[in-house]
Amino acid sequence: KLEITKRPEGVKGFVVLARRWVVERTFGWLGRYRRLARDYEHTTAVSEAMTYIASIRRMLKLVTN
Repeated sequence: KLEITKRPEGVKGFVVLARRWVVERTFGWLGRYRRLARDYEHTTAVSEAMTYIASIRRMLKLVTN
């Protein structure tokens, strides 16, 4: 399920958006993997596979520690 949260109209300055931190945290975790730091892949299928591998590796590391 994809839900797009928009910034409230008429508000100036910093505003906390609901649950946006979850996505930013996930991108931060995935950005730690060298292969995902840059776009080296030629096809989107390979890029998606590398994202799955990084996620699996992270989960295995959490389970084993």
